[in-house]
Amino acid sequence: ENFGFYQLMEQLPQERLIIAVHSAAHCEAMFEETREWVKQRKAFGRHVSDLQTVQHKLAELKTSIAVCRAFIDQCTELHDEGKLCGEMASMAKYWATDLENKVAGDCLQLHGGWGFMWETNIAKAYADARVQTIYGG
Repeated sequence: ENFGFYQLMEQLPQERLIIAVHSAAHCEAMFEETREWVKQRKAFGRHVSDLQTVQHKLAELKTSIAVCRAFIDQCTELHDEGKLCGEMASMAKYWATDLENKVAGDCLQLHGGWGFMWETNIAKAYADARVQTIYGG
């Protein structure tokens, strides 16, 4: 009894890792939806995906997401071995949630004005991404 705080702090690295995994998965989902959107969307007589700046942005996002996923995979392995420390879990949560906000912003930008329409998944994802940096410490 009266050890709730200590139990919470003991499990905090695991909670942070779960948030990081969720954020990385959210990044991948937003990226895939945006990639499909720019393939279909036409502007100035051609597909938006044909624009070199869009191709560069998608490549940048995909690379960042892959790096994030690799780091989280490493943290997951450490967790499975019982070796995940608070510092690594905190770094994973920080990196993944920060990236989620960047990916959400960039994906929304690639959707153009349509991205702000609440009916779209990207608008909801943009709103949801912000809270990830807040909870879990």
